[in-house]
Amino acid sequence: MAAPTTLRALNRATLDRQHLLRRTSALTPKDAVAHLVGLQAQNVKPPYFALWSRLDGFRPEQLSALIESRELVRIVTLRSTIHLHTADDVLTLRPLVQAARDRELKQFRGQLEGVDLERLAGIARALVEERPYTMKELRDVLGREWPDATPTALSLAARCVLPLVQVTPRGLWGRSGQVALTTAEHWLGRAPGPVPAPDDTVLRYLAAFGPASVQDMQTWAGLTRLGEVFDRLRPRLLTFRDENGVELFDLPDAPRPDEDTPAPPRFLPEFDNLLLSHADRTRVIPAAYWGRTWKGSQAFPTLLVDGFLAGVWRLEEKPKEGRAVLTVQPFGRLGRARRAEVAEEGERLLVAMTPAGLTSYDVRFEKEGEEGEAGKEGKEGRR
Repeated sequence: MAAPTTLRALNRATLDRQHLLRRTSALTPKDAVAHLVGLQAQNVKPPYFALWSRLDGFRPEQLSALIESRELVRIVTLRSTIHLHTADDVLTLRPLVQAARDRELKQFRGQLEGVDLERLAGIARALVEERPYTMKELRDVLGREWPDATPTALSLAARCVLPLVQVTPRGLWGRSGQVALTTAEHWLGRAPGPVPAPDDTVLRYLAAFGPASVQDMQTWAGLTRLGEVFDRLRPRLLTFRDENGVELFDLPDAPRPDEDTPAPPRFLPEFDNLLLSHADRTRVIPAAYWGRTWKGSQAFPTLLVDGFLAGVWRLEEKPKEGRAVLTVQPFGRLGRARRAEVAEEGERLLVAMTPAGLTSYDVRFEKEGEEGEAGKEGKEGRR
């Protein structure tokens, strides 16, 4: 049994595997999506910002081209949310987490009175493989077949029983459209394999998010009863205890840098998996800031300072003025040196991730509940 692992040590280990301590040039965008076992993609832009913060020299067009060529695909997988995965992962990871989709289906089974799910799957498959359908179109057709069922439940049931992917132009940088769906098999031209054993996915999770507990992995995947898988893999893994005595597992050769390793500021998108993939999220989110990245149903892009959540941000493009504005809202006092580091990283974001036609930019700092005046403390620049 190795020595206990401190919170900062866990933070630095996870950031290193996420390529957030330093950007990497060793991975292509496709390799990075595979290494991270997918990127949260509830909205269009988060995967682009997620990779920009992790890859040296990343350009949005690189990721967009991979989506357009069907090497990367948007589909509901982990935690019942849309993720961007490699085509190979779509055909293996989706079958692995199908049990979670089955549990999700049970939540609204009472709204599907009289619905034969096997028949529903057959009807929906025939529709979306003839041409991509929107969720509304699916609701309308299935509603005529089962008028006593709840329309929304019918379309959600189709999404649970079938591996429905979002077709392009949805997800393309600067060209996205409404969500339209077809099956993974139809879109990729090949069928998924049998449900795989979870062992390989556990190892991949640890490579990207470890050290981690059984409950951490279950939170990330939306699966249950993974304890026996970890026990089966135990001879191949290291084990630790965190400061609360929770057993953590890790790959023997995975990086575990010193807890004092510098962590530069990073601008992450809303829903970044770094903040969502552990049962105990304090390795990234200080307890005092829990819930601060949400307002009602809206989630905000997040700022890391010294490796931990430290604020939120928003980006506004103003074509008529020819400029872009990045507004940073820290949760606490940053101090002059930290503020300068955040402003420099914000400048890099504005130059790389806004249209070339926007020739000037501002980085502003704003206190909670304030707008406009805080911009006087910001930084201006030109491309």
